[in-house]
Amino acid sequence: MAELVFFSGTMDSGKSTLALQMHHNHAARGRDGVLFTRQDRAGAATISSRLGLTQQAHEVDDTTDFWSDVISRRTRGRPVDYLIGDEAQFYTAEQVEQLARVVDELGVDVYVFGISTDFRARLFPGAARLVELADRVEILQVRALCWCGSRATHNARTIGGTMVVEGAQVVVGDVEAGADEVGYEVLCRRHHMRRMTAATARASSPSPQTLTSAEELSI
Repeated sequence: MAELVFFSGTMDSGKSTLALQMHHNHAARGRDGVLFTRQDRAGAATISSRLGLTQQAHEVDDTTDFWSDVISRRTRGRPVDYLIGDEAQFYTAEQVEQLARVVDELGVDVYVFGISTDFRARLFPGAARLVELADRVEILQVRALCWCGSRATHNARTIGGTMVVEGAQVVVGDVEAGADEVGYEVLCRRHHMRRMTAATARASSPSPQTLTSAEELSI
């Protein structure tokens, strides 16, 4: 039986790496697949991993119709055994419903990868619909870590290292953003709630020069 599987995790949990590995494994067994992505940090029509792996893919936008796409490919003679979709949190709810229909009525396996919540800890519409419709939701086993060493469970948007909680839901950025650029950082729930990023934690920590005489004597 074909299935719709949603692989969910924070940034830095290996989603794109697993998507490319899964595509390689299926293709190596002679299965025909199509790759999709939306708003990858490396640019349009690309699936990129922070490990340096990249693969061309089809860019999804609001006009993409997965059902019509698969029907068109099969009409032209391609079997289309599976679809792999990266950055699935950016898909529309209607597109997720199309993917479910592709699974149920055409027998195509669909594997999609994405984060569940935005920088405000609220579900993306696409991720929410995937949770509602997927046959399985798999939480990635590679644990991203907060700056404190705890498991990172939330995605934070930053500007100059300072966490922000207002703005458009979708703004493309990366974990290696410059000082004045929009960036992202993964945090544990405690530090996300406190809005404490690695930069603000460093700024609030006393430097060696600020140690009191008593502290110096205790060292």
